[in-house]
Formats: sequence, C-alpha cells, structure tokens
Amino acid sequence: MDILQEMKSKVKEALAEAAVAAGIVTAEQVPDITLEVPKEKAHGDLATNLAMQLTRIAKTNPRQIAEQLIAHLNKEKVYISGADIAGPGFINFRLDKSYLYPVIGEVLAQGADYGRVNVGQGLKVQVEFVSANPTGSLHLGHARGAAVGDALCNVLTLAGYDVSREYYINDAGNQVLNLAKSIEARYLQALGRDAQMPEDGYYGEDIKQFAAELAAEEGDRLTGLPDEERLAYFRRYGLDKELDKIKRDLGRFGVSFDHWFSETSIYEDELIPGVLEELRSKGHIYEEEGATWLRTTPLGDDKDRVLIKNDGSFTYLTPDIAYHRNKFQRGFDRLINIWGADHHGYIPRMKAAMTALGYEADKLVVLIAQMVSLFQNGEKVKMSKRTGKAVTMEDLMDEVGVDPIRYFFTMRSMDSHLDFDMDLAVSQSNENPVFYVQYAHARICSIFRQAEEMGIAVGDLAQQDFSRLNVEAEFDLLRKMGELPEEVAVAAEQYAPHRLIRYVYELASQFHSYYKAERVITDDAAQTRARLALLQALRTVIANVLRLVGVSAPERM
Repeated sequence: MDILQEMKSKVKEALAEAAVAAGIVTAEQVPDITLEVPKEKAHGDLATNLAMQLTRIAKTNPRQIAEQLIAHLNKEKVYISGADIAGPGFINFRLDKSYLYPVIGEVLAQGADYGRVNVGQGLKVQVEFVSANPTGSLHLGHARGAAVGDALCNVLTLAGYDVSREYYINDAGNQVLNLAKSIEARYLQALGRDAQMPEDGYYGEDIKQFAAELAAEEGDRLTGLPDEERLAYFRRYGLDKELDKIKRDLGRFGVSFDHWFSETSIYEDELIPGVLEELRSKGHIYEEEGATWLRTTPLGDDKDRVLIKNDGSFTYLTPDIAYHRNKFQRGFDRLINIWGADHHGYIPRMKAAMTALGYEADKLVVLIAQMVSLFQNGEKVKMSKRTGKAVTMEDLMDEVGVDPIRYFFTMRSMDSHLDFDMDLAVSQSNENPVFYVQYAHARICSIFRQAEEMGIAVGDLAQQDFSRLNVEAEFDLLRKMGELPEEVAVAAEQYAPHRLIRYVYELASQFHSYYKAERVITDDAAQTRARLALLQALRTVIANVLRLVGVSAPERM
C-alpha cells in the first residue's frame, strides 16, 4: 500500500463528491483531478486547480467555485484540517499529519521490500549493457554503463518487471582476429623469437602477461601447430583470458549478468540468412552497385543502409539486426540497450530494422551513457599513475573504492556528461554526497547501539504511540519515506535511477537536520520509543535505496 497515493486518491474522491454535491457538475462531468505538493510549505500540503478546470462547465468565477467546493468537502473524512483559496482559484489544503503515522508500520512490516510496486506487471524486459569488446580492460565509459545499467535493473525489478541482464560478447570480426595475432606475436617474443605485432594490434600489458604465461605453460609446442589451428587456439585463449578479467572487474563492482551472448553464435546458429530472407520477403531489401541494401529511409532513418558489401562481407549492422531479432524471439516484451555516446547515430537504423521486421519501434529502448571526465587536484586526469596508460575501471576502483564510483556514476542522468572529482569521492566530509548519505545510516545505527547500552528495549517498534511524533521535521521524514514507492515507479517508467540518488540524499539531509535539532533518546520513554521507531524505518529506507544503486549501507563510519 502506498500511503501517500492512497491519501491523494481519497482527496480526489472527496473533491469529486463535493463538486457533485454543490451542483456544479454531474458525476460524469468531473474531469481528471490534479493534486500537487506546493513548492512553498506555507501554501499547505496539497493544492488543486479543479475550480479553474470546472469554470468552462459551470460558467462561474473560479474563486466562487472554489468556495463551493470547500463548503461541500467532507474534510474530516480525508484528514483535511484547513483549506484556503489562492490566486485565481487554486485551493491549498493543510492536512492533519496523523495520516502519515502508518508509514512507519508499512516500512517495518515490509523491510527490504519496502518501495516495491507493480507498475511493470511482470512485463519481460531485457537490459543489455556494458558489452565491451573482450580485447582489453574496461574503461570509465564501461564503468558508468555498468553502474547505471545495474541500478536500472534493480529499479525495474522492484517496480514489478521481469528483468534479464545480458552482456553481448563481440567475439567475431577483426578485433578478435587482431587479439589472436597480438597474443601470437607476444608469445613468440616470450620464446625469444623475432615477431612483428600486427598493424592494428593490442599493445596492453595484459597481452604481454597472457603470452608470457602461455609460453611458460606450453613452451614452444604451439609453434608446431598448423597456422589456422594455432591462430584459433590464440583466439580462444585470448578471449577466455579477457572475459575472465572483465567478469572479475564487474564482480568486484557488484555487477552480474544472467546471460552472456556470443556474437559468434549468430554465425554458428545461422541466424543471418533467416533475417535476410524475412526482410527480403517483406520488400525491405534491394540490390544496388553490387551491394545489398536495407530500405530504412521510409522507417525513420536518414538514409538506407548496406547489409552486404560488394565484396560479400556483412556490415556491422547485419549481425546486430539478427541479434535483436533473436532477443524478441526469446520472448522479451521490451528491449533496453545502454550504449556509449559514440553510438547515438546508430539508434535510428536499428529501430528502422526492427520496424521492418514487424516489431514496434518503441519496444526497443536505447539509452545513451555519456562519457566521464576524471579530476584530481583540480586538474583533468587522463593517465593512470600506475601504468602511464588510460585510467581503467580497475584503476579507479583501486584509487577510490566501489561505493563512490557507483554513487557518483549513477548520480546524474546518464545522457549528461559527468565530471568525477576523485578528491571529493574519497573525502570524509559532508561535501562528499556518498559519505553524507552513508553517514546518515551509520549515525542511526549508532543511536540504536546507544539505546541498547542504556537498556532501552527496542524489540518490536511498530506499535507505538506515534502521536508523540509531532515536530515538523518528523512529519517531513515520514512524508519523504512515504514517497519511495512512487519514486521507484517513476524511476522505472523514465529509466532514471538517478532519481533515487537525489531522493536518498534529500532524505539523509532531512535526517541530519533533525538529528541536530532534536534528541532521539529523551527522558520521555514513550517519545523515545516513537522516535526510535521512526529512525528504524528511516534506516531501512536508506539501506533499501543504497542497495538499489549498488552502494553499501555501513553501520559504523
């Protein structure tokens, strides 16, 4: 049960009844009623523009309509303690705050499940994210995609969607061939032989390390294999090593996948001929200048796209179309891809291809994760101090830890550029937002340890005299905690996990202000227990939100 939404529903119902009772409109004429929380507290708890909406029907001054609505409103039924008319006819309501007390019981009863809603109604959603080429270390763009993608999956799951996480392994094509050739060259060099690195080779230290390990394990045995067999061996070895490293870094980052989909399987399972045949049968393919084209212009793309080049090879688009068709064939109702900033122009052609195959374009959602810039000592950081190379996800985890990265990388909308201040991320001060939020949780835990040391029984706090919670800051905390289910629903519907970061920061800020102004453990036993119940619920909500975004909730700091 969402207590705040239930309250809004009751007020809307009471307003509709008042409009009919006042003879302003019939029940059928009542429009959709909007209730908003005023920006200024002085304007009350809820506001509506219903009087202005009814002007056209009633042909009466909106302020007069507002007066009639207030006169016929059953205020006691919906906890309304006062109603004022503002401006041209807005009605501002003040509520009896006791309606907020059940929030505590809801949170304590639901525990880790508090915030769960069912806007997804079991819809099968696949989220594909990270999907870095298995040819080197994960970089900062991959890290942001991992943080946002995992948080989004957590939010969608809590919102009632059936979510599957997928990583697309780009293990076909030239980049993997160059990986195999690079390892081969380094392997021969490790054996003391002359060997040139391929023109588009990979020069990372990891390639040297893999090759040295291979030389130590196998000696020169691999040099006696036929060329094709030897290159296939290096390809498989290199892929396994690189994927192990990627999985290790993602595991450390707290991110796991339900399915790792191999690009090679598209060719092994012959998915491309089937998709080409379907597109051809639907009249979307034509031949021109020796190439095979997909007619995407009528479907929203800026130009038609080549599927098969005049040398007979596929473009990147062709296996991607087969892959996305395969996703839909696996029964997903919606596909969500999180791509890097350099893929923005790829979206219209992929949506056009899905439309050509008969799928609804809006069932493919592509989110763009913009790049991250690192700053340290006020200057932009481009190179790792340890390696002298570009900073990797592993470097950043070593430098600042997982919690600050996941918090900061999810903090902004993913389509906005992110500046990451490494000094701020490791500082233990209120200026560091992740420290500020985690410290709120730790501070509440400290209060409970203090209560225990003082012999205060904290057991089941759900049944208390909550009328002892009567200061405005307590009502603010109750109202904010009550907003979590709606925040989860909106974050899921808008694919916006950053909303939860903003929410938990505001909640922590309210708590820190409350803590400075009020004593939790007082000489009044009933008040103490009511306040402890409030904080037990608050601790649960903070921990729940931090878990959604992949950040720990420490008990001591």
